[in-house]
Amino acid sequence: MPNSTPVEIRTLKEFYDLMAATRTVRFGVVGSLLNDEIVGDDAIVSLHHALESLEAVPEEEGKKILALDSSRSIALDMEYEINEMRKDIFYLEEGEETFLEFLSDFHPGFDEYVEAGHEMLKDLDFNCFITDRDGTINNYCARYLTSIQSIYNSVFITRFAQNKTRRPVILTSAPLDGLVEISVNPENEIYYAASKGRECMDLEGRIRRLPVSSDKQEAINRLNARLTELTSQPEYEKFTFIGSGVQFKFGQSTVARQDIGTSIDPAESEAFLKTLEALVVELDPEAKNFRIEDTGLDVEVILTVETADDGLKDFDKGDGVRFLNTELDLQMFRGPHLVCGDTGSDVPMLEAALELTSEVRAIYVTQNEELAKCVTGLTDGALIVPEPDMLVTILGSLSPLKR
Repeated sequence: MPNSTPVEIRTLKEFYDLMAATRTVRFGVVGSLLNDEIVGDDAIVSLHHALESLEAVPEEEGKKILALDSSRSIALDMEYEINEMRKDIFYLEEGEETFLEFLSDFHPGFDEYVEAGHEMLKDLDFNCFITDRDGTINNYCARYLTSIQSIYNSVFITRFAQNKTRRPVILTSAPLDGLVEISVNPENEIYYAASKGRECMDLEGRIRRLPVSSDKQEAINRLNARLTELTSQPEYEKFTFIGSGVQFKFGQSTVARQDIGTSIDPAESEAFLKTLEALVVELDPEAKNFRIEDTGLDVEVILTVETADDGLKDFDKGDGVRFLNTELDLQMFRGPHLVCGDTGSDVPMLEAALELTSEVRAIYVTQNEELAKCVTGLTDGALIVPEPDMLVTILGSLSPLKR
């Protein structure tokens, strides 16, 4: 059993290794809970020890300090990893009803938002459930590779996937390999779609990809080689350790320039953005191959696709939905569907679903008034909630709870 005793976490590698070990424990626990089996004490003890290990990491000015090598260190925000571990332990030790009371006390308006979700979704069984991950059905983490899915989160989402929808799809901008490695949902229950839908894993574990032309692939290969060279330089290496780090996806590359804890000085982050923009212009001066999308945290360099009027645009999640609908035979002409997101980049998913049928419900997680207005303007069947925990509770509590 991983983490049978607390361990001293001194390096970034040890931190990553510990979080990977908790993924193994959590995956096993989720399987036991969904099969109505008793969770062994050793798993709970293991999570306690992992939590103790994280809490014991030295701290300065609210950040945990870890060594990169013999001469360098890095300050990290571990709020997600610690808080989700605490919540999982509470969930396992106190039970689901008490855990939901805890969430109600923790999040203002929790019960009202959950009830509104129940009212909108009651009596509906969905053909497709298409959702973003981070910030939507998963709380944000300062780093992607340590954002291991929580036990309670997986149980709630999987119950909904098993009982309330025929075709559940998690559609994210992240690469497929990373998405699977941080998820603890049971295998063969949920479609994983990554790189904005350019690649996916079906329920049999087969990888499917939207073909990319040889010239486009050559262009992104050159880009990735230059990004690797750039972020290997000492002044830029820090960006590989925050947020999304450097991710080479299928048809897209992402480089973090900031994280949710503002670990990078804003002026330095802006300067890095300019450096990345200049690199893309150098490689693609006529803007035939790439479009840049800056989220404020990540810089996404996306291969263009041709439009119906012979123009070029960046590949978005709406394009991903259309590809998945055909590739996975989602039969999206049959509703109803539930679409969930948390940013403007998730709006094309909803637009694509509405193109195929009017029977669409949407729950978006945001406190951004402009985004909320955009979503509710697309369909009357939309609900806005401020926290991912509210959305996953709506989903989980619509499904039967095994006793």
